[in-house]
This record gives sequence, structure tokens and C-alpha cells, in this order.
Amino acid sequence: MKPYIEFDRSFEGLEPSSTLYINETVNDRWQRGETVYHMGFGESRFDVHPIIKAALTRHADKKSYLAAKGLKPLCDVVASYYSDKLATSFSSDQVIVGPGSKALIYGLQMVLNADLFLPTPSWVSYAPQAKLVGRQYHYIPSSPEDNYELRVEQLDQLVKKSSNPCKLLVINSPNNPTGQIFSEDKLREIALYCKENGIWVLSDEIYFEVTHGQGAHHSISKFYPEGTFVLGGLSKHLSIGGWRLGVGLLPNTSMGKEIMQKLTVLASEVWSGVASPVQFAAIEAYSQHQELEAYVAECRDIHGIRTRFFNHQLKSLGIRCTRPEGGFYIAPNFDQFKPGLERLGIETSTDLARYLLDEHAIATLPGKDFGIPEKTHSLRLSTSYLDFETEFDAQRLLDLYRHEDGVKRFMSEENHPNMHAALQAFSDFVDSIK
Repeated sequence: MKPYIEFDRSFEGLEPSSTLYINETVNDRWQRGETVYHMGFGESRFDVHPIIKAALTRHADKKSYLAAKGLKPLCDVVASYYSDKLATSFSSDQVIVGPGSKALIYGLQMVLNADLFLPTPSWVSYAPQAKLVGRQYHYIPSSPEDNYELRVEQLDQLVKKSSNPCKLLVINSPNNPTGQIFSEDKLREIALYCKENGIWVLSDEIYFEVTHGQGAHHSISKFYPEGTFVLGGLSKHLSIGGWRLGVGLLPNTSMGKEIMQKLTVLASEVWSGVASPVQFAAIEAYSQHQELEAYVAECRDIHGIRTRFFNHQLKSLGIRCTRPEGGFYIAPNFDQFKPGLERLGIETSTDLARYLLDEHAIATLPGKDFGIPEKTHSLRLSTSYLDFETEFDAQRLLDLYRHEDGVKRFMSEENHPNMHAALQAFSDFVDSIK
């Protein structure tokens, strides 16, 4: 007799993370010898800095379990790091370490029986995580015409419709998928509204060290410390996403302490602790070594130069794009080409992403995966893989950046052949739908 199986209904309609899926799809095509311009996966491709690499090697013998909340000296240095960087004050007791910020975001959603409020667009995993833990989620309407601005009045309309007294707003700045950042004034406005209405804020600041536009990064925790969870980690600015180390900083209040206790219980029962050698190495990563800080600044500048260059070239083709100010993301919209898209049978953002991959070898992600209405022809592009396809490209581009005189020379076709080829593919596509 075969064992009976019944799946939890929370998995209904869910597929593997679209970001991981597109990365696997592209890798499969590359292995078959196909040309694909990989703009579907955001992963900083720079080399691991020698200071961190040496620290991991030095602590490879650390084999014992650590506290579920995280190694105490690591929590100390994380609190100091974020206090300095975000111009606020955190203590070690407010810090929890997890296997990537993704797991901590999931943990917070599990601990809090809260309705989730998500800006449109939002990172692909927030809503599926809410579904997995049985929470209601609501997308705050916005449009590409107004650069997906989060309007408090739109949030308020959804808040008033929710009967759940526990509410959690998720913001992500710099933003994935748009590359945009929240201004200080906008954060003050959001903070005041959430404070007046008793709404928790999950501030996903994983890209804050990759802010490269004209605006500076600001954290909403400065304006609403008693109600904000700050999430971060090592993956984006230090290019070590696979190390899986994230951090959460919780409010220094009685409720914050209670949430920390429950989150620590969850950690002890689910992941026990982040790998011990990685936690010891992370102490060095968060210690603000001058050499390491300079390296992060170089990588950030290169991400900015490349992303703004690609964005400018897309706009010159007549494509509406968000203004990238952090990370390595652009959110183009093709609605102005709707008649031409319909001639090709492209009715949704999923159709658009599939067509670009099959007909123009450009791997992207559809806006639908980020909560944008499916009939809106928006995509998310990442510049982080173009001309970073091999293990030698990071050092090649870093050396070029250090020695080339001027952005124009650095971004030449000779130095960035795949980026220029991808732009030509976009140009060909636009010509076909005009």
C-alpha cells in the first residue's frame, strides 16, 4: 500500500522563486552553447575580498554550534556597524543573525500574525512567503507613469479595509526591482503615518551599501525606531550571497524584545544557526576595515556606472525606465508600444519576457513576478551578469576601472561587448514593435 500524501494548501499556485529559476534556465542554455544575455538574476559578481577570504580560512576549524541568535561578538560588531552607517543607535541585544535576510524576513512573517502591505513593485519573495505562512497580503497600487511612487493615501485605503489589527508594511530601499531609493522626506511621511496608525515596518536595506545615485541612503529607523525592523546582510555589497548570512535589527522596546525572543525560538527549531566559520569571518566583514570599505566603494561605483549607462541607452531607444540609484536593477516599461506588442502576440509581461528570451536571447523577469499587474508590459533587468559571465571578468573590469580615464572609455564596446550586444538586441526588438 502506498503512503497517503496530502500537501499543505499554502503551496497551491506557488512555483520556485523566479529569480533562481531564470538563473538555472540561463545556465542550462549556456551549457548547451547558446548565447544568452543574462539580465534575469541579480548577483554581485565581484571577487571575495582577501580580508574576508582569509578570515573564513582562519576560522575553518570552528565546528561547534553557536547560539541561535548569533555569535555574540558578531552581534556586537553588527550593532556598531549599523549604528555608524545608518546614523542611529543599535545595541547587540537588538541583533539576530540568520541564514540570509530572506530567512529572517520569513521568520518575522511567521512570528507576527500580520497583514502584509507591499509597494508595487516589490521583491519576488515577500508575497509567496506571506502565502506560505497563511498571511494576507495587499499590493499598494502604483504605475510606471509615476515611477511606481508609494503614495500614503493609497496605503491608507488598503489599511482601512483590513480587519487585522496587526499590520506590517514592507519597504525596500534601494529597491529591487526598480533601483530607486526613498527620499528622506518620503520616509518621514511613511514613518509618521505608520506611527499614527500602529503599523510595523519591515525595512529591507540589503542594498544600502550599493547606493550610487545622486541621492543618499536613509533608513526609516531614524524616524520610527520603535516600530521598524531593519534587515540586511553581506550578500550584495560584498558579493557573497552564497555565504548565506543575514542580519535583523529589532526595535529596542518591550514588544521588540518579545518578538526577538520568539524569533530566536524559531531560529533554534528551524536553522539552529548560521555556519560557524561564516559567522566568525563576518566579524571581519562588519569591522569597517579601511581597505575593505575602499573595495566596497569601488564595486559600488562600477555597479552605478554600468547600470546608469544601460538605463540611459534604453531611454534613448524610447523605452520608459525607472531611475536607478542603487543596486543593479532597472524596471523598463513597454506600454507605449502596445500595438506593436499585440502584433507579436505579446499581451502580458510574461509573454514579453518569454519572447525576448526566445527571439532576442535576452533573459529578463516579468513585472508580474514583482506584483505589477500582468497586463502591464514591465520587466525587471539586472546589469550584474553582463560581461561578468566568467570568473576572470570581475578582476578584468576592476582593473579597467582603476586605470581607464573616463566613463566613456570604460563603457566602450571593447570593454563591455555583451552589454553592447544586449543593447543592440533591445534596439532590434524596439524596431520590430514601433
